[in-house]
Amino acid sequence: MNMHDYDLVVIGGGAGGLAAAIEAKKNGIDKILILEKDDHLGGILLQCIHNGFGLTEFKEELTGPEYATRFVKEALSLGIDYRTEAMVLKVEQDLSIHYSSKEDGYVILQPKAIIMATGCSERTRGAIAIPGSRVSGVMTAGLAQKYLNIEGYMVGKKVFILGSGDIGLIMARRMTLEGAKVLGVAELMPYSNGLNRNIVQCLNDYNIPLYLHHTIKEIIGKDRLEKIIVSEVDDKLQFVEGTDMEFECDTLLLSVGLIPSNPLLEEAGCKMYPRTKGPIVDENLQTSIKGIFACGNSLHVHDLVDFVSNEGRLAGKSAADYIKNNGELNNSDLISVEPLNGIGYCVPCNIHKDNLDSTVLKFRVRTPYKDVKLSIKINGVEVRNLKKPYMLPAEMENIPLKALKLDDVTFTGNDKLTVEVQENE
Repeated sequence: MNMHDYDLVVIGGGAGGLAAAIEAKKNGIDKILILEKDDHLGGILLQCIHNGFGLTEFKEELTGPEYATRFVKEALSLGIDYRTEAMVLKVEQDLSIHYSSKEDGYVILQPKAIIMATGCSERTRGAIAIPGSRVSGVMTAGLAQKYLNIEGYMVGKKVFILGSGDIGLIMARRMTLEGAKVLGVAELMPYSNGLNRNIVQCLNDYNIPLYLHHTIKEIIGKDRLEKIIVSEVDDKLQFVEGTDMEFECDTLLLSVGLIPSNPLLEEAGCKMYPRTKGPIVDENLQTSIKGIFACGNSLHVHDLVDFVSNEGRLAGKSAADYIKNNGELNNSDLISVEPLNGIGYCVPCNIHKDNLDSTVLKFRVRTPYKDVKLSIKINGVEVRNLKKPYMLPAEMENIPLKALKLDDVTFTGNDKLTVEVQENE
């Protein structure tokens, strides 16, 4: 196939990108190219050698590489073309793509549609401005995971972890199993930001303490990290006097949040959603640039890779429909989506009226809730009310918008759907 003759280009060969390409192929698009910057398809899954993947997708427990391999094999069996070690340099509003690779040199493509599945990146020490010495031994948990699981380097012997995100929790267990002493995990918030199963399996099972409402006050060392000062914080996130704890350690792992990676879309002028740092999309996962779709962690950070694959399939089908319909998907009025009390963000940000009953609303709450109601309204009229025994910031909620009670709703063409938590009085 001529290198310029592709109908669909998928940028990113991880869980979302692979699922999107496979689904587009199954929906009648033959000329598909996946561009992956690393040297293998599979994305971040290749360094996640722990199990726990695939429970929703395959109804069995797999490691990250096992999960990725199933999608890679299916993509290859369908004859989907791909390039690894391919760095995308620019995406433009006319859908032209500039990329460079050792195999192809500098190439400009002009597909009919693009799917962005570029994943996310970790917040670093600089992003959270921890005071103290600039020493070696301080790194993100994901980088440590790559060093240990891919490169075979042991990053430290006495380890402390800041942040209770899932990667940090998993690395607490991984470092322990490799013989390191994990002294503890500090979390700024009064609750964990990781899945409950990871708290149990990665901390409790190994007697690793979790210090909630604590953070690092200072990093101390000359060349290599020597010790850290950890202190409790109050409700205003100010240090509590007299609560300092000193830990002698040679390694500090940071698990302080993930950010969707979207420099290509930002440079192209795509409208971004400040709450997620991902693009604004409709229910088809189409961005503000017609013909560009987004899915997975580049859209919003997911807690389970199974959800990433499912979202990738939606992007793949939507892109296929877009191509087959010559750039048209839905012309009905758009309903804007707004998160209210207790809701951190909602995806999609806009829904075409005719697709309301087939849309799944995804969101996260700001703080933990127990025994509350979730109220969904259109133009101020409640169309669905759900009882929720609990909701946690670490767990993404998926609410199908079907069977909505629309009899009392008056649509004006400037409509708004809102989601909020209602606490029992």
